[in-house]
Amino acid sequence: MDRLEAMSILLAAAETGSLSAAGRRLGKPLTTISRKVVELETHLNVRLLNRSGRRLSLTDAGRSYAQASKRILEDVREAERSASGEYSEPKGDLVITTSLILGRQHVLPIVAEFLKANPGINVELLLANRVVNMMEEQVDLAIRIGNSPDSSLIAIHLGSTRRVVCGSPAYFSTHGIPRTPADLAKHDCVTIGGFMSPGTWTFRSGKSEIKVPVRSRLVVSTAEAALDAAIAGVGIVSALSFQLPAAIAAGQLKIVLRDFEPEPMSVDMLYVGGRLMPRKLRAFCDFAAPRLRATLSRPIDIRQKNHPK
Repeated sequence: MDRLEAMSILLAAAETGSLSAAGRRLGKPLTTISRKVVELETHLNVRLLNRSGRRLSLTDAGRSYAQASKRILEDVREAERSASGEYSEPKGDLVITTSLILGRQHVLPIVAEFLKANPGINVELLLANRVVNMMEEQVDLAIRIGNSPDSSLIAIHLGSTRRVVCGSPAYFSTHGIPRTPADLAKHDCVTIGGFMSPGTWTFRSGKSEIKVPVRSRLVVSTAEAALDAAIAGVGIVSALSFQLPAAIAAGQLKIVLRDFEPEPMSVDMLYVGGRLMPRKLRAFCDFAAPRLRATLSRPIDIRQKNHPK
């Protein structure tokens, strides 16, 4: 029995909740997955998985074994990285995750430059509007907006971004300009589903946070679609400032309610601490961090020049 393989299968089954899902993750047939789990339980003479109900769960013994297996597999991966030279020279595979629009607009161009400068490194760029579990999905680096609740991650601060409210000149010409957040109740709004409530938006008044009702005429699933709709004059949108330079420069969108913006949100690179940092990861951080800082600190002259009259 290949114990490392059996450990990987048990962890995949526990994390996905089913043997078939574990098989899909690992690219193995269900019969193989089931047989390997039975062999492991027979070898240990203990039941590791509860198979009743729709979703598998670990027994007490299985939970302890899975935790130990996770540590062992991580140590094996570290040993393989060290032996392959990942800690002595920048080479190998690098998995990076970030949000869709930040990734497309700002991270992908930097990755393209980085690959040209580092022929020994391959990058998998996972663009997802969700918080990826870096340990479970074996991600080397995350670039995230907002504070991370995971204290085991090491952060490299890149800058900040603001949530701003904007609309097209044509929309404001027809519907007027909101002067306070409360005015949004009389306007058509475009909301990004999953990130904001379609019924209330959050602002700041002095040091207090306030929530105001809005009328979302359109709810979309991505920031790109929301901005496209706002440019087309569908309504007013709330977006992050780093998403707007091109539309602002082209005169397609104008910022309003700038005095009521919420506190800026931090943008950070995050990686798992407590271990030697591979050269491939250090190389990317050193390459990307100053470029992303320059992007995030680039002024958008929205406070005077582009403020609608």
